[in-house]
Amino acid sequence: MQTRGEVETRLKEFDIEKYTTSVRRRDAIFEIVGLIATFLVMLFLFVISVDLLIDGWVRIKDGSFYTSYPSRFPEEAGILSSWVGTVYVMAGAIFWAVVLGIPAGIYLEEYGGKGKIARIIEANISNLAAVPSIVYGLLALGVFVYRFKFGESILTAGLTLGLLMLPVVVVSTRESIRRIPRSIREAAYALGATRWETLFHHILPYSLGGIFTGLIIAASRAIGETAPLITIGALTFIAFLPPAPWEDFWGMLLSPFTVLPIQMYNWVSRPQEAFHTNAAAAGFILLVIALLMNSIAFYLRYKVRRKYQW
Repeated sequence: MQTRGEVETRLKEFDIEKYTTSVRRRDAIFEIVGLIATFLVMLFLFVISVDLLIDGWVRIKDGSFYTSYPSRFPEEAGILSSWVGTVYVMAGAIFWAVVLGIPAGIYLEEYGGKGKIARIIEANISNLAAVPSIVYGLLALGVFVYRFKFGESILTAGLTLGLLMLPVVVVSTRESIRRIPRSIREAAYALGATRWETLFHHILPYSLGGIFTGLIIAASRAIGETAPLITIGALTFIAFLPPAPWEDFWGMLLSPFTVLPIQMYNWVSRPQEAFHTNAAAAGFILLVIALLMNSIAFYLRYKVRRKYQW
């Protein structure tokens, strides 16, 4: 054990200025490395977007490309059924992810306790995020298609992608709730609020920003998935639209479907160069739809954070 004199001697020998300079240098290096990594990621996304835009510009600027059904003639083929199917399927996936994921995250964080069973559930939910998407497709094929008789429908596709999004939504919900300071709960309890009132009026509003962030990440992954949708029987060629929700909601849910990634796969697998141009145009439209969805989610998150800023 060091004596007081030895400690004072070491403190006198310690060069504070040199240590501070070293720390600042390491911080500057880390900041530069992070900036370079961010720039490379943005550059990669920009190059992909520009490449798809250039390759598919002939069809992107053609208005009939968005209002025509697929065709065996590349100059007449369009993405009407696939972009409508993408919107329907993603709406269903987000609905199921919110309805199942957010309550599950709230229960595990607020009511599930910290025991052994809770830790096992938490570990399994975290591991589900790394499960290959094809496994979700096989699960949906056995449960939703064959067991529940939903068929190869928009409902099955929405449930499948909703399950795919579920782990990310649950984990982000738990982390967002966990970040709320304990003092907010104690203040609510001191004023006579019940546990549910505290959760509903204080904890959830303050954590919505983080929950939306997790939902954005999960939806961005799900919108480009192809393997689970092929597994449950998504069509590569479909020349009709599902009924409008306000006309026949159940009929719409049970309608066959296709989505943009599957339409792109179908076109890329063909030898004609014109179909590859169509695939590039569809890929750019898919990026635009994903960007639009993320922009809406970011806007909602911004409004929530401004409203419940603390």
